Amino acid sequence: MLQRLLKTYLRPYWTPISILLVLQLVQTIATLYLPSLNADIIDKGVTQGDTAYIMRTGGVMLAISLGQVICAIVAVYFGAKVAMSFGRDVRNGLFTRVQSFSAQEMGVLGAPSLITRTTNDVQQVQMVVLMGFTIMVMAPIMLVGGVIMALQEDVELSALLLVVVPVLGVVVGLIISRMVPYFRKMQKRIDAINGVLREQISGIRVIRAFVRERREEERFAVANDRLYDTSLRVGKLMALMFPTVMLVMNATSVAVLWFGAYRVQDGMQIGALTAFLSYIMYILMAVMMSTMIFMMVPRAAVSAERIGEVLDTETTVVESPTPVRLAPREDRTGVITFEDVDFRYPGAEDPVLHDLTFTARPGGTTAIIGSTGSGKTTLLQLVPRLFDATKGSVRIDGTDVRDVALQDLWSMIGYVPQKAYLFSGTVRDNVRYGKEDATDEEVWEALEVAQARDFVEQLEGQLDAPVSQGGTNFSGGQRQRLAIARAIVRKPSVYLFDDSFSALDYATDAALRLALAPRTREATVLLVAQRVATIRHAEQIVVLEHGRIVGTGTHDELLETCETYQEIVYSQLSAQEAA
Repeated sequence: MLQRLLKTYLRPYWTPISILLVLQLVQTIATLYLPSLNADIIDKGVTQGDTAYIMRTGGVMLAISLGQVICAIVAVYFGAKVAMSFGRDVRNGLFTRVQSFSAQEMGVLGAPSLITRTTNDVQQVQMVVLMGFTIMVMAPIMLVGGVIMALQEDVELSALLLVVVPVLGVVVGLIISRMVPYFRKMQKRIDAINGVLREQISGIRVIRAFVRERREEERFAVANDRLYDTSLRVGKLMALMFPTVMLVMNATSVAVLWFGAYRVQDGMQIGALTAFLSYIMYILMAVMMSTMIFMMVPRAAVSAERIGEVLDTETTVVESPTPVRLAPREDRTGVITFEDVDFRYPGAEDPVLHDLTFTARPGGTTAIIGSTGSGKTTLLQLVPRLFDATKGSVRIDGTDVRDVALQDLWSMIGYVPQKAYLFSGTVRDNVRYGKEDATDEEVWEALEVAQARDFVEQLEGQLDAPVSQGGTNFSGGQRQRLAIARAIVRKPSVYLFDDSFSALDYATDAALRLALAPRTREATVLLVAQRVATIRHAEQIVVLEHGRIVGTGTHDELLETCETYQEIVYSQLSAQEAA
């Protein structure tokens, strides 16, 4: 997967990569040429007392060193630029893929894991790319060039390489093979600790309300200790690697000097021995640099697998190859029809929804009510295709939503989810999320309908008042009203309210519905609610029980005919209030 990821996302950067390779080649050749010149200075200059030769050759060495430095700086610049661009493109690819996911894929992968994959995992692969361009490209060139130059200096002494390089390779290979499983565990445990942190930060009020700080500390400590144990084992293996490499390098130096002394007695020049020692060190340094990369590659390979898992996950909500374009906005009616609809979660034995058939028409409200777990929210999410029905069809203006162009479908829906979520920014930004080009007058109008104008006017800055991530600086009722205003400003053909009035008091609830009625006179309204007071005046009420429709009609009709509805009503209202 790592190879496929690199091939895919580095393809646009072949030009700077080619320049980088040339620069690294020139730099490495220059590095390998310097010991040879140094040997000439010793053998032809120092031993013979030729100062002019020393100065000339020294000048050449200085010029080569200057060129080497320039090549190294430019190569590092291009390497860093390509690596950072690679990371940016992979993150963008992940983000784009996640944006296409339905609620089903989001549930399988999970938000904490997706965050880790988009940040930590991308960083691991990006670091390998950076190190690869700055070090790994140079290592094989130096290794091969070092062997050639060493053989040129002394063939017999080069036999040491037949022992040293395999020993170093075997040791490094054994250590790295032990690291790979730990790297895989480490990434999963980073996911786990992110999940715990996300829960604790989001639920801090609940934790404090129930005095569960101690329990949450223990949960975090367990996740933290598991990550610590895995990281410690990886750290021990890494700590073992460098001393091992240095031991082999130093032992090699001793061996070169030991056997080199005998070669000098046989006529080898002192400068040649010095150059040979330098080449041996370059060879082992190349192996050591490769070792550094190989230490990072296993973890990057694991991260690449996790990134690939996201990129290879196909969304279950796919636009039709020949999508149907809906009529222009002014000609749309927004009739929603459910025809024998079933829905089953992947792997589930039984469907969540069974044989749903009803029609929601414009100019009226169709309310969905039922006990907890009866499938109300799932039903609502089938309309904007957050899920797709597994049997039957959901139709809008007579066309199956699976055949409608997704942009057309979403553009005609104003959706207020069960959990009102606001984005960091300002009040204006959040309301305009429903309509990007909405004027301030339209924003204030939507806020007024949503019964949010009063509290927004009291905020410092009013429309420019800051909103923290998730809207945590507002109460639950205020968040719901801002989310409703966000849907209203869009002026959609279909309104989907998923228990969106639950945090409002009865007076605000009634005022909001009264103000909303003129705005939705020509639109279709699907409203999920738990409170009977919210839906009792709806033109059509659909009662769900265990995913099945057990009653359809008005409030008065259902009080006469539907036992389930009667139970819900009488649990909230007295018989006199219900009548």
